[in-house]
Amino acid sequence: MKQKVIKTEEQYQEALKRLEEIFDVKKDSKAADELELLTLLIEKYENEQFPIDMPDPIEAIKFRMEQMGYKQKDLARVIGLKSRVSEILNRKRKLTVDMIRKLHASLGISTDVLIKEY
Repeated sequence: MKQKVIKTEEQYQEALKRLEEIFDVKKDSKAADELELLTLLIEKYENEQFPIDMPDPIEAIKFRMEQMGYKQKDLARVIGLKSRVSEILNRKRKLTVDMIRKLHASLGISTDVLIKEY
């Protein structure tokens, strides 16, 4: 099947149906190339039609703290005083460049997320 750029919802649904049909092909088969191309086309269409915004920096910090089982005192060891952590989590103080670097290094949060305006 010849693949084209997906431009409509109907083409998108057809591509998803075809993807399902050939999903379990052998890696070295001709259909494997079609599968790879179809996956890229579907991904491109989804990224354009259903974009996902980056999370809010404070919500990302809170989420990562929850994942790691961190309390405010644990975060204070990373960025400074416990009162400063409270101010940041309550949006009363902005993150500094130094804090962003430390949060990125210790929590693994993308700097792209941390520098976002909130």
